[in-house]
Amino acid sequence: MMSDERSTQRLRRALASAHIPVLLAVLLHASGDPRWRDEAFRPTRTRGLEDHQDGGLSPEIQEEIREGALELLRCGAMGGKTTQQPSVEDLVGIASFAFGEPIPLEYGELLADILSAPINEGRASGLAAVTPNVETDMRVVIIGAGISGMLASIRLQAMGIEHTIFEKEPEVGGAWQANSYPGCGVDTPSYLYSYSFTQYDWTRHYGKRDEIHSYLVQVAKANNVHAFTRFSTEVTALAWDAMSSTWHLRLSTPDGQEEMTADVVIVGVGQLSRPKIPILAGLESFGGPAFHSAQWPADLDVTGKRVALVGAGASAQQIGPAIVDQVDSLTVFQRSPQWIAPCPIYRSAFDAEEHHLMAAVPLYLKWYRARLAWVYNDRIHPSLQVDPGWPEQRASINAINHGHRQYYIRYIEDQLDGHPDLIAKSVPDYPPFGKRMLLDNGWYAMLRRDNVQLVTEAVSAVKPQGVVDTAGHEHEVDVIVFATGFHADRFLFPMRVIGRDGRTSTETWGDQDSQAYLGISSPNFPNMFFLGGPNTLLGHGGSYVTIAEIQMDYVVRLLTTMVSEGIASVECRAEVCRDYVCAVDDAHSKMVWTHPAMTNWYRNDAGRVTAVLPWRIVDYRNMVRRARIDDYKITRRV
Repeated sequence: MMSDERSTQRLRRALASAHIPVLLAVLLHASGDPRWRDEAFRPTRTRGLEDHQDGGLSPEIQEEIREGALELLRCGAMGGKTTQQPSVEDLVGIASFAFGEPIPLEYGELLADILSAPINEGRASGLAAVTPNVETDMRVVIIGAGISGMLASIRLQAMGIEHTIFEKEPEVGGAWQANSYPGCGVDTPSYLYSYSFTQYDWTRHYGKRDEIHSYLVQVAKANNVHAFTRFSTEVTALAWDAMSSTWHLRLSTPDGQEEMTADVVIVGVGQLSRPKIPILAGLESFGGPAFHSAQWPADLDVTGKRVALVGAGASAQQIGPAIVDQVDSLTVFQRSPQWIAPCPIYRSAFDAEEHHLMAAVPLYLKWYRARLAWVYNDRIHPSLQVDPGWPEQRASINAINHGHRQYYIRYIEDQLDGHPDLIAKSVPDYPPFGKRMLLDNGWYAMLRRDNVQLVTEAVSAVKPQGVVDTAGHEHEVDVIVFATGFHADRFLFPMRVIGRDGRTSTETWGDQDSQAYLGISSPNFPNMFFLGGPNTLLGHGGSYVTIAEIQMDYVVRLLTTMVSEGIASVECRAEVCRDYVCAVDDAHSKMVWTHPAMTNWYRNDAGRVTAVLPWRIVDYRNMVRRARIDDYKITRRV
């Protein structure tokens, strides 16, 4: 029972900063009082990526909700441990009312997962309760100490399985260790781009690189990940030995080449880890720094420099606004304009009161994450389906998508008002979401600057003093930044991976056509499991962390079965993988990413989508809820 007046006043101040729809969800969850389902308390629907903190409700109604929450806090009924967990149907009902729009019933289990997740400050000790502990001499190697590799280590520690992580960088963090360019950050809300088992006070709604990396290092230290990791060590080759049911690995270490064996390999290298730089005549002759955005020199000072920014995608749109005030001139080479969504809270920070509320009321933090999971995950998925009867052949794919197009065009025209030339260069001629939707962090404001030039031709060659575009125009620059993406279509590149039948991964899949069952396992590669594998990145929104946790749950179940049933190796059946890949391709054939009006890095040169998931996250979660051993050819231990 809370009686301390100072504590009550502190909570009152914290509630003044609360997100009203989230607070209403907590009220409905903790009290079960039908009073809060009165239509007067129903929030309006969130538009786009607005935070919608007031829920569209009047100040009087908001205050009534805060007072109701304070009353529950006073009697200790809102701390996250309710006497009875609402049913799945009730959770969907709560979410539908509090979020101001219908939530499909199939989201109930996902909501239940989020709301029942054990949360600790950095530590994953609560996972022990939901992770089987096994007795085994199985030796596991994890490749990469990024988000996936760290997660794999944390789960294997809970299982009691010995393992080693090999990380080519000197610290954990994966892409957040490697990428340190100006403006680097997430385009997913910070509290969604987080492990489900950790509590961390994010300073911003959209975290920047240094804070994200610090968070990952903190989680790694709290969960002893460093003790299992060999840094500055790269796995260069792997070969399967059928006689011993083991993988033979070749390592490049600071001390030279090394070899070792492992029973199981978990690949956590991701698809966006190997930079792609275009092959340009004369590049080696350039007189200044020229580098990929993922290899930004730590000692580079662009102050007063003439900078060429090659590319206009996600990385470029973070770099440009971050350096425009420092450079003498910025020349952006844009082969194709991007759709950019307004995001009013992109630069907004959380205050101390919000952090206090999340710490004092764990249920509030969980419902906050649950709302983000709905708004940013699968909400727009239906609008990405091609309407076969839609008359527009290029600009949009259905009525909702066309509405999105008109909305974003109005935003472009508003942001670039008075600059018709920039408007003409900035409106894409392909459907919204045909490429990953970007968030406006000042891109259009940057384009209006006098020291910025937007070039709609690609770079064709490099000279000692600058670059030449495809129209033949020369641009004198001092620095060239290639924001040109990664080898997403060459999974496992540049490792040489030799499978059961002696073929490499490239010989098995082709150079740009990696395929895997559930994105996790592939025929010819026994006891090898991918986290962030083919067709598992998110094109429609959401958090990769969510996908990694779903996938690692599957791997944990499969490893548990292997140990309990004395299985030495599992290899995905060819027909199982083939049927799954056919289903993936069929789903993609009806979606925006295969639309002929544009190219994107989701597709390979043949036009097949190899990078992103066609399913809703909730559908994918249901697909991997069970690890069916019948999907695999097995070899038992002798």
